[in-house]
Amino acid sequence: MRFSRFFGFASHDMAIDLGTVNTVVYVRDKGIVLNEPSVVAMETVDGVARVRAIGSDAKLMMGKTPGNVETIRPLRGGVIADIDIAEQMIKHFIDKAHGGAGRMPRRPAIAICVPSGSTPVERRAIRRAASNAGAAKVWLLEEPMAAAIGAGIRVTEPIGAMVVDIGGGTTEVAVLSLRGLAYSTSVRVGGDKLDEAIASYIRRKHNLMIGEMTAERIKLTIGIARLPEGGSGEVMHAKGRDLVKGVPKEIEISQTEIAEAITEPINQIVETVLSALEHTAPELAADIVDQGIVMTGGGALLDCIDKVLAQATGLPVTIADNALMCVAIGAGRALEDASYDGVLIAV
Repeated sequence: MRFSRFFGFASHDMAIDLGTVNTVVYVRDKGIVLNEPSVVAMETVDGVARVRAIGSDAKLMMGKTPGNVETIRPLRGGVIADIDIAEQMIKHFIDKAHGGAGRMPRRPAIAICVPSGSTPVERRAIRRAASNAGAAKVWLLEEPMAAAIGAGIRVTEPIGAMVVDIGGGTTEVAVLSLRGLAYSTSVRVGGDKLDEAIASYIRRKHNLMIGEMTAERIKLTIGIARLPEGGSGEVMHAKGRDLVKGVPKEIEISQTEIAEAITEPINQIVETVLSALEHTAPELAADIVDQGIVMTGGGALLDCIDKVLAQATGLPVTIADNALMCVAIGAGRALEDASYDGVLIAV
């Protein structure tokens, strides 16, 4: 069964990390070929909506569109929120990964990563979107497993390992052993929640309304999970609309303020990891003491997040190489390598 499936793969088959913030595409034998924002710009003309831009071009329009254009993120919390727009986005990325529409020799088989906590309904929505977008066969792979494979964790051996994957919409925490998830949990807290917390804090403290893009830029520039020791750390300027006077305004914001702003979502991530450790079998827990915790995903790149987690758990914490791409790389390896038999889920 596995051999016939594996033997049937061709060089244009692909793995997709369909993320809330970014979509990453891995093509068999080529590696990562596409990494673009999961954003679609829809334009309404004479009552008819059509796609105006997808990916990077659409993200540039966020918060700056005229009345007849709307930027939409068809995924929320790691799952599809708008299936019709998601289908168009997936099809666009599939075509682009192959060099343009009409360049594919046949319909590809696709492995798509899904949150471990996604429901059967949510998984069917992802399968339907991929099938309608042109997939001949759809396989699902749980994100913690893909992240672990991409991070180089030996998931096929009887050794317990813990991975914490912080994405844009969800944080996935899993204990893995022998090609399976011994325990997994997810919380819908990720990069998006950090952005929202930053925007909310600036609105409360500085009476300044900032957009999604500005909040994300602040997070990427001076975001930090723990208050810097001594002083306020780095500072940067942020621009938005003054809520009192209603005019454009620029303020200075510090790392100390950002650390304070994102305390709640960071604590939720830490609590999720502690809960997973409490539910881990003793023998697997012993392995984790030796192996430590591996962090993946864009959220793992937040300054000091590894130190916060290490202090809370008392375990060594490492950030995977190429953490941002780990899920897509792991899914691609699972697609290519027969030794990962059983990790792909047929739907």
